[in-house]
Amino acid sequence: MSIKIGVLGLQGAIREHVWALESTGAEVAIVKKIEHLEGLDGLVIPGGESTTMRRLLDQYGLFEPIKAFAQQHPVFGTCAGLILMAQQIEGQKGPHLALMDINVRRNAFGRQVASFEAELVIEGVADDFMGVFIRAPYILNVGQDVQVLSVYEDKIVAARQGHFLTCAFHPELTNDYRFHHYFYDMVRAYKE
Repeated sequence: MSIKIGVLGLQGAIREHVWALESTGAEVAIVKKIEHLEGLDGLVIPGGESTTMRRLLDQYGLFEPIKAFAQQHPVFGTCAGLILMAQQIEGQKGPHLALMDINVRRNAFGRQVASFEAELVIEGVADDFMGVFIRAPYILNVGQDVQVLSVYEDKIVAARQGHFLTCAFHPELTNDYRFHHYFYDMVRAYKE
């Protein structure tokens, strides 16, 4: 069975996500227009700046199509992608895509200069995954259907809800593609 996964190509480490997904054997497409969603089995929303990404989603007419796509397909959001997927964002009036029953805090670990790496245990993925945190958010709390996959210093940094997956760090900025393989397996299982 062939699997085709898109990477939202508006901002962030797009190429790195493409390389990570190609390592799974998936066909990978960069999504910049509505028609690029056609034929995809899953979608990755990379990091970047969540407010800018929202503005670009609106500008390119992708906001509603991605929301509709997500109802039928797995979506993986990293860093800013996590913020876009959250139903609640601390200190912000409303959510963006509101796909996951999570409440997030933006830039929670500090500014760019406070970026760091930490070894994480990610349930179902790895006991030794190096998380790269850059102006990272974290999840304050989750709804009852949400499975917490990883915690760093008592802060939730990865979670899954049904066919949605998210993390506060940048798995694409390492040569460890196990988290992308986990998402690939989710997409494959969902397609079957």
